[in-house]
Amino acid sequence: MKKIHFFLLFPLFLLAQQTPVEKTVSVIDSLYREDQFYASLSYNLVKNTPSDFAQNGFSSGITFGFLRDMPLNKKRTWAIATGLGYSYNNLKQNIQIEYFDALDATYYSYIGENTNNKLVLHYLELPLEVRWRNSTPESHKFWRIYTGFKISYLVGSKSSFDTFTEKYTFKNNPDLNKVIVGPYITMGYNTINIYAYYALKPIFKNATLVDEPLKMNSFNLGFQFYIL
Repeated sequence: MKKIHFFLLFPLFLLAQQTPVEKTVSVIDSLYREDQFYASLSYNLVKNTPSDFAQNGFSSGITFGFLRDMPLNKKRTWAIATGLGYSYNNLKQNIQIEYFDALDATYYSYIGENTNNKLVLHYLELPLEVRWRNSTPESHKFWRIYTGFKISYLVGSKSSFDTFTEKYTFKNNPDLNKVIVGPYITMGYNTINIYAYYALKPIFKNATLVDEPLKMNSFNLGFQFYIL
């Protein structure tokens, strides 16, 4: 009988000796911040163009940077954000830009077909935006509407054209506006967000094309993506 009692109680003894299984508890971050790194890809439509102006290819716009997200309410659905970014604009169009050292002057004229002609602009950007989103600590998929202004400072430019017989490049044109300000908006769900930006100041500050003031404004339309 003692042996029978031992075999009946032995499993209970083993269970009593087992170490309790630790439960993994997920901690919800109630102080989370959203969308602090961004990048966009857009098409530059260019507005307020001269009469015979034409774009002869895909005029691309690329931006990326960092925004510090600063929530305003307890649910963190409203926030403001500011930061620093970089913008690249490649305007493929039919305005030829040439600088003549002897005259210390820049001349603008229309260029013919079958010519690779472009104006590349590099900006440092300071954005400031108001943010609304219906995000939660548990999910990174949510609706968002972000809108604000950004100040763009021109740090470099290059205009060039390439024909069968000639190649020409002109850097850092002094006729370009150094500082440009404009509103923008980003709206969408999850990773798909429509992006639009319009520059209130023109690209050129002092340029004339065939006795017509050259006043062109950037209008970028595309998509913006966020990380973290």
